[in-house]
Amino acid sequence: MDETTWADTVADKINGWVEPFAGLMGDIVFFSFEVGGATIMPIVLWLVIAGLIFTVYFGLAQVRHLKTALKVVRGKFDSPNAPGEVTHFQALTSALSGTVGLGNIAGVAIAISIGGPGAVFWMILCGLLGMATKFAECTLGVRYREVHADGTVSGGPMHYLRKGLAERGLPGLGKVLAWGSALMIVAFTFFGGNLFQVNQSLEQLASETGGGDSFFAGNTGAIMYGIVLSVLVGAVILGGMKSIGKVTSRLVPSMAIMYVAACLIVILWNITAVPDALMTIVTEAFNPTGVAGGLLGALIVGFQRAAFSNEAGIGSAPIAHSAVKTKRPATEGLVAMLEPFIDTVVICTMTAVTIIVAAGPLYEARRAGDTSINGIAITSDAFQTALPWFSGLLTLAVILFAFSTLITWSYYGLKSWSHIFGASRTSETVYKGLFCGMVIIGALLPLMTLVDLTDSFLFLAAVFNIIGLYLLAPVVKHELNRVLDYIRRREAGETDEEIDAAEAAAAGTPGEGGEGDKVTVEK
Repeated sequence: MDETTWADTVADKINGWVEPFAGLMGDIVFFSFEVGGATIMPIVLWLVIAGLIFTVYFGLAQVRHLKTALKVVRGKFDSPNAPGEVTHFQALTSALSGTVGLGNIAGVAIAISIGGPGAVFWMILCGLLGMATKFAECTLGVRYREVHADGTVSGGPMHYLRKGLAERGLPGLGKVLAWGSALMIVAFTFFGGNLFQVNQSLEQLASETGGGDSFFAGNTGAIMYGIVLSVLVGAVILGGMKSIGKVTSRLVPSMAIMYVAACLIVILWNITAVPDALMTIVTEAFNPTGVAGGLLGALIVGFQRAAFSNEAGIGSAPIAHSAVKTKRPATEGLVAMLEPFIDTVVICTMTAVTIIVAAGPLYEARRAGDTSINGIAITSDAFQTALPWFSGLLTLAVILFAFSTLITWSYYGLKSWSHIFGASRTSETVYKGLFCGMVIIGALLPLMTLVDLTDSFLFLAAVFNIIGLYLLAPVVKHELNRVLDYIRRREAGETDEEIDAAEAAAAGTPGEGGEGDKVTVEK
């Protein structure tokens, strides 16, 4: 049996097991029912309603405190002696490396090809609402994190759900939600943070190196690509969060700037078509054509792709943000608000406009049922119209985006895995081996199979996490008020030491203020 036949046999066996499982998960998670001819998916509305409630409860924090968030991320209020592993900027770029990437490039194309241009409007709205959700979960991530003796940090929903709800008198519920959240994040790590990234970066590489005739279009090339990527990922994730922070703080900004610049060039090249493209996004949001389910169909597709893109409410981002050097949790909550804005409102919108003005025939063909056209191929075609030489750079950017997402999600998955199976060296080694092994599988699966699986686990993670966020919202509000008072006093000229002493005196306890302080909230 030659090598190609062996690779094809492996691919067939993997697909034969994964595809039925993906279909079953999709049917269960995205249960829907008809109301007045419209299809309702309760699981999608779950995320949207949470964003709306948190937006109101925190007083439109994503608008009122955006300027403050920018000051914090620039380091204006950094405390050199604060516990943690990375700066505010590094924590943000580490979290962004898990969100900015193929969800923006391929995910937007998938949204437009299935839900029409109007789906982009709902993606933007979901991103704006998600800023409030991200603020809440990342504030809690720092508030209930654990700083270990060696200076490393563990945080995320498995910590704040367990500890926070125990403080609220609900220890049993907290343990159940924490375990369920950790399990779903591990599942999404393997399929969304891993397999999807490999799949779509391989698609772009094959397209750039000959399309259907490319060596990477066959299963043998796909397996070899997966092996190389697996080795590179393994080399980085052995270094832990500090290593990840150093890589992503350099990789993500440069790749994002290059990608945004390319989008701007294509948009300017087709500048006369931009007003019509923007009008199409708005009008088709409320009156879509050729979209199953009409208005609600476009809305649901938009929210699904936005949730995959920015991960607000999933509980993944607090794992990265928890490693920040700070004594006041809400400082990082404010920084985290920038994530959905950069990821969904800015980058996804630019990708959408680029596709609509420059790749209309291709995405229309995909909408008409041509399943040979995959998500990232539509975006790549848009760049070809104005920047035929850019395809090589886009391929490089896509691979690097996939790489940064892989290493960030490996960290998220490890922290969740450790909560379930323990943080022993053996347990961590098993996880890292599984994660790197799964990289190879991602190169062999069909795109829509992966989309079904990633969406299923992503929204299940949101169920566990958001229940806890509702119950812990008063703690977040307490931390927000505390940090706003801190910032006001810092800008008035007080030092960190003076503010720490005043907070300790007001609390009636000696020592410094910090994320370990007890908070008093109304039950």
